[in-house]
Amino acid sequence: MSQSTVWQKSSFSGGGDSSDCVEVAATQGAVQLRESDEPDTVITASGAGLAALIRHLRP
Repeated sequence: MSQSTVWQKSSFSGGGDSSDCVEVAATQGAVQLRESDEPDTVITASGAGLAALIRHLRP
Protein backbone atom coordinates (compact mmCIF):
# COMPACT_ATOMS: atom_id res chain seq x y z
CA MET A 1 0.00 0.00 0.00
CA SER A 2 1.53 3.34 -1.00
CA GLN A 3 0.90 6.56 0.85
CA SER A 4 0.60 9.92 -0.82
CA THR A 5 3.29 12.45 0.02
CA VAL A 6 2.17 15.21 2.38
CA TRP A 7 3.86 18.51 1.55
CA GLN A 8 4.26 21.34 4.07
CA LYS A 9 4.93 24.95 3.07
CA SER A 10 7.82 26.84 4.58
CA SER A 11 6.78 29.48 7.11
CA PHE A 12 8.97 31.93 5.15
CA SER A 13 6.95 31.46 1.96
CA GLY A 14 4.58 33.99 0.46
CA GLY A 15 1.16 34.10 2.08
CA GLY A 16 -2.00 32.34 0.92
CA ASP A 17 -1.82 30.35 -2.29
CA SER A 18 1.31 32.11 -3.46
CA SER A 19 3.46 30.08 -5.85
CA ASP A 20 6.77 31.42 -4.51
CA CYS A 21 7.37 28.93 -1.76
CA VAL A 22 9.46 25.95 -0.76
CA GLU A 23 7.69 22.81 0.37
CA VAL A 24 9.09 19.91 2.38
CA ALA A 25 7.88 16.35 2.91
CA ALA A 26 9.20 13.61 5.18
CA THR A 27 9.38 10.15 3.65
CA GLN A 28 10.78 6.91 5.00
CA GLY A 29 14.46 7.62 5.58
CA ALA A 30 14.55 10.85 3.55
CA VAL A 31 13.39 14.43 3.26
CA GLN A 32 12.04 15.83 -0.02
CA LEU A 33 12.12 19.48 -1.12
CA ARG A 34 10.40 21.22 -4.02
CA GLU A 35 9.30 24.64 -5.23
CA SER A 36 5.54 25.01 -5.48
CA ASP A 37 5.76 26.47 -8.99
CA GLU A 38 7.66 23.35 -10.20
CA PRO A 39 6.09 20.51 -8.19
CA ASP A 40 7.48 17.75 -10.44
CA THR A 41 11.09 18.73 -9.63
CA VAL A 42 11.93 17.18 -6.26
CA ILE A 43 15.23 17.04 -4.37
CA THR A 44 15.63 14.10 -1.99
CA ALA A 45 18.15 14.15 0.86
CA SER A 46 18.84 12.38 4.11
CA GLY A 47 18.02 14.26 7.29
CA ALA A 48 21.75 14.72 7.93
CA GLY A 49 22.30 15.95 4.38
CA LEU A 50 19.52 18.52 4.68
CA ALA A 51 20.89 19.72 8.04
CA ALA A 52 24.34 20.16 6.46
CA LEU A 53 22.83 22.14 3.57
CA ILE A 54 20.94 24.44 5.95
CA ARG A 55 24.10 25.01 8.04
CA HIS A 56 25.98 25.88 4.85
CA LEU A 57 23.32 28.29 3.56
CA ARG A 58 22.55 30.00 6.86
CA PRO A 59 24.40 33.35 7.16
